[in-house]
Amino acid sequence: MLSARSLFQEIVDNDDSFQLFCSIAASGESQGGWENARIAALVPDGMRDLAPKITRHGADEDKHGRIFNALLRKRGLPPVPVPPETDYTMLLERRGIGLAHEKLRRDEPLTEGDIVVYLAHSRVTEQRAADQMTMLVRQFGDHPEVGKAVRMISHDEDNHLAYCHEELLRLVREGHGRTIQRVLRDSALAEISIYRDVSLAVMDHMGRLLRWPAPKAAALAAGIRAAYAYERFAGWHRMISLRMPERRDALGGVPLSTPEYA
Repeated sequence: MLSARSLFQEIVDNDDSFQLFCSIAASGESQGGWENARIAALVPDGMRDLAPKITRHGADEDKHGRIFNALLRKRGLPPVPVPPETDYTMLLERRGIGLAHEKLRRDEPLTEGDIVVYLAHSRVTEQRAADQMTMLVRQFGDHPEVGKAVRMISHDEDNHLAYCHEELLRLVREGHGRTIQRVLRDSALAEISIYRDVSLAVMDHMGRLLRWPAPKAAALAAGIRAAYAYERFAGWHRMISLRMPERRDALGGVPLSTPEYA
């Protein structure tokens, strides 16, 4: 019987599939770290109070990239190139979701509108990340090899999502409500289709590495498409709602000096 636990266990148990999984994850997290660092450096003067939070967000993403690379090193495996069809961050940018990398490479201050777009886009992608990590913690939080890593990353992703909710609600009160709702909707509808395409591409690569029989590969692809159909019909609304989080000021203050996973 196919289940999230059995599927992920199969990926973790095989060096080739584990190597690809960690390489894709490390690349995406490192890219998110770079993006947040650039945004923090370019925050407009009127919003400089956000810069430390954005910086911490980027530092967390960099840390996650190092965690996935550390998992590879523990197995004696080098990272492998990320197939372009599995590059979630790059595909989002190509669809015009979030802030273009070309803009972030310039040394020109961002606008207030740019920061609104960044936070709204992040609210959608951090929902996806938080949900994925919650699932992994539920299934593998006690795993001797990856358990500590997924628990640490899940905690950070919950903080990132809380931060996005809180800051967007503050911006709604400041008069940005219509723009936020428009960007949230556009981002969510684009993200669910890109997530479907990336999931199909990742499973295709995993299937070849693990030599899945055609019926198993077809069943997994059908499940991914069914999940997309649900999200396209109704599920995406959950990705654009805003509520005050229980974790307030989740990225404020000084991070706890807990030893980093390695």
